[in-house]
Order: sequence, then structure tokens, then C-alpha cells
Amino acid sequence: MKYKLLLFIIGVFALNSAYAQNPPRSYIAYKTLDEIEIDGRAEEASWKEAPRSKDFIDIEGDKVPKYQTYMKMVYDEDNLYFYAKMKEPHIWGTLKQRDTVIFYNNDFEIFIDPDGDTHNYMEFEMNALNTVWDLFIVKPYREPAPIVDSWDIQGLQSAVHISGTLNDASDEDDYWSVEVAIPWEVLKEANIHNNIPEEEFWRVNFSRVNWDFDLTEGRYSRKKDKNGEYLPEYNWVWSPQGVINMHEPEHWGYVYFSSKNAGEQDEFEIPEDEKVKWMLYKLYRKHKNYFSKNKKWASSISEIENKPIKLNGETLQPKLEIHLAGWNIAVISPFTGKQYIIREDGKILTSKIK
Repeated sequence: MKYKLLLFIIGVFALNSAYAQNPPRSYIAYKTLDEIEIDGRAEEASWKEAPRSKDFIDIEGDKVPKYQTYMKMVYDEDNLYFYAKMKEPHIWGTLKQRDTVIFYNNDFEIFIDPDGDTHNYMEFEMNALNTVWDLFIVKPYREPAPIVDSWDIQGLQSAVHISGTLNDASDEDDYWSVEVAIPWEVLKEANIHNNIPEEEFWRVNFSRVNWDFDLTEGRYSRKKDKNGEYLPEYNWVWSPQGVINMHEPEHWGYVYFSSKNAGEQDEFEIPEDEKVKWMLYKLYRKHKNYFSKNKKWASSISEIENKPIKLNGETLQPKLEIHLAGWNIAVISPFTGKQYIIREDGKILTSKIK
């Protein structure tokens, strides 16, 4: 596959990263007030009343990006809508073929994991030419699995608005904005409930990739250093990852789908059980690192975590289970009584204790 090496590098980073120091952000998506025209401008009442997200931050969560970015979301019975506005003095793009590696240009990206188990999630990218790349990812790159690059979002609508001039270095631009509509019929394919998630939440994140550039005879391209190597890109995201890797879905933000209309007020707090899952991912990483160091799996949880695990005044008691197909770590939530299990491949399972 054309980005096979990239997947290997990302997977290495994923296994050795620390959990994000900043908690995930949350956003409330409201219902539309009117019909949305996908033109990149967001001039409808729905968009004017929709809350504006916090400005994007550097992917590691500790630096303010050079250029401002924010997003909005609304939904109706047919589509989930996205809008993002990106300040940019030089708006350029060169890639025109669908499903090419769009982040080799400056781009905007959407990541969606409907059931929050970090498996079977969707990625969407687009550049200032409105060239798109959509793919379905069976597992994060840290675990071997197929990546369905040929998967397309049926019924997708997308548009770009440019305040400035595209691919013209003779002037300074203001911003570019994108508007995207993804049909629920496509999104429900990876949702175990197979419905519109009204009064539910999904794990979602957004990324903006920005490159330093060179100009050759008026043509933009990614900037190289004196040795001819591309300079690293900037990764600006809505919810910080704590590591330069978007493919750790457990760090993504929370989008709650309100039953109220845009302009009304609703509330959402990240449930305590989500924090139990965050703890399981810490143990998952520690166990992977234990194997990397010792060339064998641990036989008990105390070998990978020898201190009590506290969460909001409660003590969690995870158990490591070794079986013929691998291992898993299970814990019962002191908040709801539900049991959460993280498998060897990082997938989260949920069950009720009778």
C-alpha cells in the first residue's frame, strides 16, 4: 500500500506514547434550523446559532498554533454536517486525484469512531482544491489490520470557500473554510446501534495539517531542508492527542448529539465510566511495553502496575487474564457496575455484571 511505511512509523510511536496530559474536549452538536447548502460558507441560521468549538491546539497539547482554526457541527435526519474555518495567508493545493495522500498538501481531517471502542473508525481528508480522501480503518495502526482505502462515503457532499486567491503567491490570503455533509446511512455502518445517536455521544476528532512551503516559478510545494528532506508538518487538532499521532482514538474528543435545536442550550459531561476506559488504555500500553522489555507477557496485573489505581475517590481493581488467544484486562466500574474489558488488540468490550 502506498503509505505502508507511514503506518509502521505511526505504530511505533503509538506503542511508546504516554497518555495525553490534557483531558479530551467535548462539543454539543444541535439539530439544524433550516436546510443546509453545502457551499463552504456556512451562512445559514443553523450555522450562525451553532456553538463554535475551542480554537485548535497543537496535537501534543502544549503549543498555540500559528494560524487559528475552529469547527462547528449540526445534524438533521439525513446528514451530519461539519464546518471549519482556517486562517491562512497562503492558500495552496496541488493534489487533484481522489484517495491520494491528501495530507501531503495543507488539509482538513475528520475522524469518527461511533461506538468508541477504537476499532472500525472512519477518516476523511480534504484540501483547498476540494480533493477528498476517505478510508475505513479496522484497527489503529499500532495493531495489524486491513485499511480499506477503496471505501468511499456514498452521498458525500463537500465544498471549499476561499477568502483570497488559490495558488497565487503574489498576494496575502485571509482564510479558507470547508463544509461537509456525511449521510447517516454511511455513518451508521460502524455504529452498533444502527441509529442516529440522539442524546448519545461519539468519539470524534479533527486535524489540520499545515506545511512550510517553497515557491518554484510561482508553484507551491512542501519545503525541504538543506539535505533535501521535507520539513516536518504542523499538526493542529481540536482535542489534543498528547502525541504526534491521530490514530489513537482513545484520545479523541466527545461529541454529544443534543435533541435540541441550534440556538438552544444543553449540557454534557464526560461520564465517569469513560475515565475507567482511559485507565484501561494506560494498562494496555504498560503491558505492551512490558512485553517489549521482557519478551514475554506479564502473569498478573501487579507486574505492570504495582500501585493502587484511584479514580475520583474510588479504587479500581483491574485483573489480567491470560488465555490461549492472548490476554485481556478487565475491571468493574465502581460508578455503574458495568464491566469493561480491553483485549490484547486494544478493543474495548462492555458487559453488565448480574
